[in-house]
Amino acid sequence: MTQLSETTRARLAGVSTATVCTALFKRGLRNQFIQDVRPLNPGLPNMVGPAFTLRYIPAREDLNPLSVFQNPEHPQRAAVERCPPGAVMVFDSRKDARAASAGSILVTRLMVRGCAGVVTDGGFRDAPEIARLAIPAYHHRPSAPTNLTLHQALDIDVPIGCGDVAVWPGDIMVGDAEGVAVIPAAIVDEVAAEAVEMTAFEDFVTERVRAGDTIIGLYPATKPESVAAFEAWRKENGR
Repeated sequence: MTQLSETTRARLAGVSTATVCTALFKRGLRNQFIQDVRPLNPGLPNMVGPAFTLRYIPAREDLNPLSVFQNPEHPQRAAVERCPPGAVMVFDSRKDARAASAGSILVTRLMVRGCAGVVTDGGFRDAPEIARLAIPAYHHRPSAPTNLTLHQALDIDVPIGCGDVAVWPGDIMVGDAEGVAVIPAAIVDEVAAEAVEMTAFEDFVTERVRAGDTIIGLYPATKPESVAAFEAWRKENGR
């Protein structure tokens, strides 16, 4: 599991997924925003943590009866109990929300165990209850049927696809009110540092645009006076 420094974690907690995606694009990474996944509880602070994954395959009826949950090593149950504190549980549900990836009891267990969040490209059952929990949760849409009807839990902590994005164990998941971005672990520190710088600049630009300034020469800062104004703004605001 990736050891995420507190400095980097704090930096990512204060930036948007839009800014993270731009920092990733500068490094040639174009497809790092999980598609069609939205927060159930968008009022919570940013979700930040390394990915711990579970992969589902299509269910086969003779292998996926309700009795499989009696096995304490059933992959879904085992994954929930093994996901490390501070990590984000990420489900590969093949973008199929016709059956739930998990429900409120399992998500509550992840919350109580100190996990940083939960993401699926499928759906959660008990969505209204999950929306009231103090753990960031992202899914495509609510889904009442149990996962067993369509999904068979198979592999724990392996590379997966989630919402058309490759997620490797230990990749850093960042979620905000818009959605979830995936940062390769090897570059997370530099991406977090740049995202903080970008956020400061964009806050300055927003302030100037609200005051009536044109974006030409300001965003991007191609005029020397814009660069000078930003530096003065940073000193004045301690940014």
